[in-house]
Amino acid sequence: MRLLIAFLFPWLTFFLIGRPFTGLLCLLLQITILGWIPATIWAVYALSQYKTDRKIARALAHRC
Repeated sequence: MRLLIAFLFPWLTFFLIGRPFTGLLCLLLQITILGWIPATIWAVYALSQYKTDRKIARALAHRC
């Protein structure tokens, strides 16, 4: 679901993963039509990093 949001509303993705200031910056980028594609790529990349960080945190929590 978040991946679909990353494609349709890139700025909203940052708010959902807890990065509101980055979301505002992405919204400014997305306002321009040419900025939509870089904003989408940035949101998808940030979402993948967020998922990786959560997996690492879960693995470390189970280890201790």
